[in-house]
Amino acid sequence: MEYFLLIPPLLLAIILHESAHGWMAERLGDPTARNLGRITLNPLPHIDPIGTILLPALLILVRAPFLFGWAKPVPINSNYFQNPRKGMLQVALAGPLTNLSLSFFFGMLFRLFTLMGFDQGFFSPLYIMIIWGVIINLVLAIFNLIPLPPLDGSKILMGLLSEEKAEKFAHFERYGFILILLLFTIGRPILHIFIDPFVSLFSSLFTGKSIFFLLKIIGVF
Repeated sequence: MEYFLLIPPLLLAIILHESAHGWMAERLGDPTARNLGRITLNPLPHIDPIGTILLPALLILVRAPFLFGWAKPVPINSNYFQNPRKGMLQVALAGPLTNLSLSFFFGMLFRLFTLMGFDQGFFSPLYIMIIWGVIINLVLAIFNLIPLPPLDGSKILMGLLSEEKAEKFAHFERYGFILILLLFTIGRPILHIFIDPFVSLFSSLFTGKSIFFLLKIIGVF
């Protein structure tokens, strides 16, 4: 039951994250995502059969200690931008900022539901989905800011580096999947060190409750 309740906020988080990339690119003059129908709330254009469905389902089935997956990247053509490096930085930043905004929105809903006493009974499933909305969006926002390709953080970093250093850093993109896989296996302690403090901080700011309190409600602890 708990996994079914996390699916709606997870889909919303992924869809709006990817759509935000396309929307920002469109604002900067790139119509590619719009022309390909990727700026949409319809989940189908964003779903990658392996990364969005098969891999997460397999990890859940085998009770893996972590959950990992991805959506189809939104196609971006930086040649349309007046300043390609700055434009790519803005496009990359749009995704995590959207997830952070969504987490804040779910946090306000959590406060409202708690105040109105809608945390039990008929509204309990919706209350659980709201909590998942807070957590999922926080984790996605912070995780995507890690400066490793192909995550958004790597593109943000390249936009801040000099052109020479950015070109050298771009060479790591060919190893992106391997780097992420290593991060989720032998690098998990480092992953927790980077993500956990920020999740705890924003959880307290948005909901007024600790992340451990929220995880206890949804039955993780």
